[in-house]
Amino acid sequence: MIEMLKQLFGLGPKVDTAALIANGAVVVDVRTKQEFASGHVKGSVNIPLDVLSSKMQELPKDKAIITCCASGMRSASAKSILLNNGFKEVYNGGSWRSI
Repeated sequence: MIEMLKQLFGLGPKVDTAALIANGAVVVDVRTKQEFASGHVKGSVNIPLDVLSSKMQELPKDKAIITCCASGMRSASAKSILLNNGFKEVYNGGSWRSI
């Protein structure tokens, strides 16, 4: 149970996001449009968490997805939503500043 919680909230072993991105991973920033406009990862896609369920068809299911936000809480929720909807390789990148 503790391991599952660690994975859910991105507290497990750190994933090499740079390597994932180099291999074609898509970075999905789930902050609001205003937050995204104030700074974001170059090349990332902005799909705010509150509309993710209706916009996930815009994301490729055959590539790794890295979710990010301001602190890692919304990105953890986004990761769960995507995994529950058939995405196979989803990582919680935490804060967009750490990617």
